[in-house]
Amino acid sequence: MLNTYLLKGWLRHFITAKTRHGLHSPFMYRLADEVIYDKNRYPAYDLIEKERRRLLADDRIINLTDLGAGSRYGNRKQKKVSDLAATALKPRRLAQLIYRLARDLRRSYPGDHAAAGDRRPATILELGTCLGITTAYLASAFPHARVITIEGCEETAAIAREGFERLSAVTTEKFAIESLTGNFDEVLPQLLGTLPSLDLLFIDGNHRKAATLNYFEWCLPALHENSLVIFDDIHWSKGMEEAWELIREHPAVSLTADLFHIGLVFFRKGQAKEHFNIRI
Repeated sequence: MLNTYLLKGWLRHFITAKTRHGLHSPFMYRLADEVIYDKNRYPAYDLIEKERRRLLADDRIINLTDLGAGSRYGNRKQKKVSDLAATALKPRRLAQLIYRLARDLRRSYPGDHAAAGDRRPATILELGTCLGITTAYLASAFPHARVITIEGCEETAAIAREGFERLSAVTTEKFAIESLTGNFDEVLPQLLGTLPSLDLLFIDGNHRKAATLNYFEWCLPALHENSLVIFDDIHWSKGMEEAWELIREHPAVSLTADLFHIGLVFFRKGQAKEHFNIRI
């Protein structure tokens, strides 16, 4: 079903969004020039897109458990893996942008250029595994990070774990992903009690205003000035747009970038608060 609210949001964004040449922040210009508009083809792309093609050809039927606001693409309780892959996975272009954002975050970690024993252990947390394609991109982008992903549907998470095992068997990079299942409201607070910090947080689940704000507030104590938070579907509904506006204005937030499909949040100390709409 056509989401007319999303369509109207896209039109508003298209009118106001700028390309790299309209960005007057050196930080945001560099991010747009070197990351958002990066046309390089990285080896991880072919590897993970091969896994996507496997999922698109998987005719197994799984039982879905939806603990959030539902799917844009239908709420059947049973669905073929191939149908779920075709409708719910992040499109290749967007998943690869998230890969580049995570890869760029490594600039903050000198351990990538130092001896293995000096490497700082980074932590990436994803809320909403789905079938694991975006999770795989995050893990490939930051191979020495601890990558944790939470999914509300056990059968969907099981399919994702199969993919992680296949990818681990064909890559030389460290590809360890901790896959947790359960209601975010229950699993997330327990998990955060064990994490000293979060370097990248990707919120791609539930899609309700109150839940989105709760997840952000719960994770905030673990975030630091080099952290990046990525919010999915910020224009999906009136509630999600309201949540995005409140997050943009939060006193802990210094920079945000609205890329329409996703929103980026930064916490750079000493940075004047700025908001950008960027066309991708």
